[in-house]
Amino acid sequence: MTELPFDPAAELAAKASELRRTIGRLTAPVEEGSTIGFGKRIGDGTIQAIQQLTDAGSAQRLADTLDQVVRAQAKLADGTYGRCDVCDEPIDPERLEFRPWSPTCVRHAGQTR
Repeated sequence: MTELPFDPAAELAAKASELRRTIGRLTAPVEEGSTIGFGKRIGDGTIQAIQQLTDAGSAQRLADTLDQVVRAQAKLADGTYGRCDVCDEPIDPERLEFRPWSPTCVRHAGQTR
């Protein structure tokens, strides 16, 4: 692995912790006594329902990122961190510095095995 200008283990641990906290907040149960519904008029219930739908979508995207962070931590542990999951070539250190959990090189961004 190429020498990186940051500590990948610390960066990944911090990101995983941040993601777990945010996902927990977004998926917290509705307060007891709250009502959620889509009525004929926009009111608190409708606004809250829309917010929960938005939060659920955000939580799913964050969970996908958390999966990538956990994958990067596993790669760090097994010595394959910094290598593309598709072609096994080294990932550009600048890409890893920007997004330490990147599983692929730029050429294979968005692809998985």
